[in-house]
Amino acid sequence: MAEELIPIVMFISMALVIIVWLYLRHRTRVETQHTFRLALDKGNELSPEFIKQLGEPEPDKDRDLRRGLIWLSLAVGLVLIGFAVQEPEALRGLLAGAALPFCIGCAYMIMYRYGAKRESSE
Repeated sequence: MAEELIPIVMFISMALVIIVWLYLRHRTRVETQHTFRLALDKGNELSPEFIKQLGEPEPDKDRDLRRGLIWLSLAVGLVLIGFAVQEPEALRGLLAGAALPFCIGCAYMIMYRYGAKRESSE
């Protein structure tokens, strides 16, 4: 009985994390709109700088680099676990499992590289 609960609890906890994240993001947007309404009701002008400051924060230019390094380190960790286990089938499975985070990490590194070139040319 307890073995059947493991995947159920895993999926429920993943769904809860996603729901809480979406709720907090929604609440932040609602409070930002409320702040705009209060400022307009009091007769204040909303300058573009003020709107930009309260709106969505600008993404960091090194965001892709950090995400790429995290995905690549996850892939390397999976490969190292595969070498630490003495079973040859486990090594093959972990190498196959490490391929996906490795490719995602490489994609982020490429986006960081070409995104930096695009920003410097503008």
